[in-house]
Amino acid sequence: MISKQEALDYHREKRPGKLEVVPTKRTVTQRDLSMAYTPGVAEPCREIVRRPDDAFLYTGRANLVAVITNGTAVLGLGNIGPLAGKPVMEGKGVLFKRFAGVDVFDLELATTDPEEIIRTCKLLEPTFGGINLEDIRAPDCFEIEERLIEEMDIPVFHDDQHGTAIISGAAFLNALMLTKRRIEDVKVVFAGAGAAGVACADLYVKLGVRPENIMMTDSRGVIYKGRTDGMNKYKERFAAETDARSLADALRGADAFVGVSAAGLVTKEMVREMADQPIIFAMANPDPEITPYEVAEVRDDAIMATGRSDFANQVNNVLGFPFIFRGALDVRARKINDQMKLAAVHALADLAREEQNVPEEVLRAYPGERFEFGPNYIIPKPFDPRVLIWESCAVAKAAMDSGVARIQIDLDEYRERLERHLGGSREVMRSVINKAKSAPKRIVFPEGNEERVLRAAQMLVEEEICAPILVGDPSEIKERAAALGVDLSRFTIVDHLESDRRVYYRKELVNLRRRKGVTEVDAERLLRRRGYFGVMMVRMGDAHGLVAGLTKSYPESIRPSFEIVGLAEGHERAAGVYVIIQKERVLFFADAAVNENPTAEELADIAHLGASTAEWFGFDPTVALLSFSNFGSVRGEGATKLARAVQLARERWPGLAIEGEMQADIALDPQKRSARFPFAEIKGEANVMIFPNLDAAHIATRLMGSVGEATVVGPILMGMRSPVNLLQPTASVEDVVNLAAITVLQAQKEY
Repeated sequence: MISKQEALDYHREKRPGKLEVVPTKRTVTQRDLSMAYTPGVAEPCREIVRRPDDAFLYTGRANLVAVITNGTAVLGLGNIGPLAGKPVMEGKGVLFKRFAGVDVFDLELATTDPEEIIRTCKLLEPTFGGINLEDIRAPDCFEIEERLIEEMDIPVFHDDQHGTAIISGAAFLNALMLTKRRIEDVKVVFAGAGAAGVACADLYVKLGVRPENIMMTDSRGVIYKGRTDGMNKYKERFAAETDARSLADALRGADAFVGVSAAGLVTKEMVREMADQPIIFAMANPDPEITPYEVAEVRDDAIMATGRSDFANQVNNVLGFPFIFRGALDVRARKINDQMKLAAVHALADLAREEQNVPEEVLRAYPGERFEFGPNYIIPKPFDPRVLIWESCAVAKAAMDSGVARIQIDLDEYRERLERHLGGSREVMRSVINKAKSAPKRIVFPEGNEERVLRAAQMLVEEEICAPILVGDPSEIKERAAALGVDLSRFTIVDHLESDRRVYYRKELVNLRRRKGVTEVDAERLLRRRGYFGVMMVRMGDAHGLVAGLTKSYPESIRPSFEIVGLAEGHERAAGVYVIIQKERVLFFADAAVNENPTAEELADIAHLGASTAEWFGFDPTVALLSFSNFGSVRGEGATKLARAVQLARERWPGLAIEGEMQADIALDPQKRSARFPFAEIKGEANVMIFPNLDAAHIATRLMGSVGEATVVGPILMGMRSPVNLLQPTASVEDVVNLAAITVLQAQKEY
């Protein structure tokens, strides 16, 4: 569980909120500013006056969506108003950007008058490429969306209605296929007649469900012909000719239940009375109308979906809106019509049946699950990266085919563009974490009482990345954890001063270091230090790996690891490798932590360790040894050493793509390199950077993290016999989590 304080800290720390505006063009020189503003800005203005659609070419409108609410129906919170709803709208913006690269301005409107909302949206049309209405109460939301679709020339989409309808519609089609039902014959009961319920029923009719086979219920019971209380024109469309008055009546003999109502609304007895192989979509959040466990007690033939991630078949709106808008924006659609919604439904349904091509990262994110089309897999997982390509392409095609697209695009080229978007560095750590979750290991944290460790350990346990072992005074750790709201029930706490393993550790330490002058007394003294104790846990197999370093300098933290764990066979040196994650590339810097002035032989070993790290992360390594010199252009001891290191590395590892010495821009720019140095033996952009000494590597790493708009992960200590990694004292909670996940991956190779 996420604690209240963690949630508040997340939204408040560093920079309040979750969104920012970042320039997309260079704004460094006076000329840059003159281009961005006056006088340069006048030229696109003149073009847009002549051709208004050129606003899509010269401004950010083509990738900008407004997320608009008045806060009258915020999921799980109700009518909390526009100001309190702003964190939710920012969150929506994060999902747009994270999953589909769509930019968002969130707009919270202080009005409950539908006419004012309609007028405001229409006035904003020149600013945006689309509008996502969010958390507006029914029936106002129906009127607002209908009017805006009719009166505006950009896509308007109320996700609370159509998101749930589209995702559940895809699951529904696949459930029908599994149960061998014809859609025109199925009897469907809908519980909930608000925005989502009505939209689901509307869409299911468009998919082929007959209106006479639908029964809808609300808080007053069945919506039937002649009912007057609590009715509106939207409910009236689904008023049935029936004697049924309760949900129990309606479900008797029904083929399917679609719930967007309230927790616990459906009983086991109701489920027992449904038809054979019932389809039960209990999508109330956070708790469903009935749980899969309850259904399983009375039926073994049901197909279920919920809104929960801890059950099979999660109906999650994030499978819809980012990719629907992505496709709509990329063809400059004037609206999101029925054809586009149905295209999204069929794309998701089809993707769930593509079981042979489930990406490895999805498989690792859900260890133990089988991704075979069947009762427990009728809808893609929310983090399946293929959704972007399948759904966005389907929506874009439907927009073009139905005549609402302003432009026509080549779908093959579009698919390639979306695939390039997926290949970005943003997936790197998510892939690492998913791999770690596939086989979690025991990771020891010697600084068990440190706040960042405790917060990170909580996240590691909740994400099932590893089993944290906290070393320290148990009473101090428990007191600190209580103050932070950290639940210790799933942690192991080891008191290094009282552990019954000390006697075994002491004997092993004396045996290991006796020719270094370590006596029983010395060993006992060293084991009172948590760093030594933690490393001994790894050596003796009581932990699979170690993460430490928050309270000591790096040289001081690393000493126990060298003394007790030692180097892996075949390596003369360990190396600290940093992963530099930028928007469009991932680089590996070595050695940036251990070796102050390595020899040519040591640099060759470091180059191999850096390449191994890149391979380990799933990249084909191309190694460049960096210098002030290009291939002997400047003579000097440093350049000669690097050239010698390249020669040695090629002799030891003939298949290694390595070149040098060279300057950094030559390493990163293959066109410049091929033009000036056509004899260079590497092709493409180098991604493993080997520095001549620790000064250069450390400076470059810190600059990339501070001004290079890069995420810096590490250092990863490579070349050791067992997984031990040391953090910098300035590391954040996120750094601790990332390095712990990496340590788990290292341990997976060993155990």
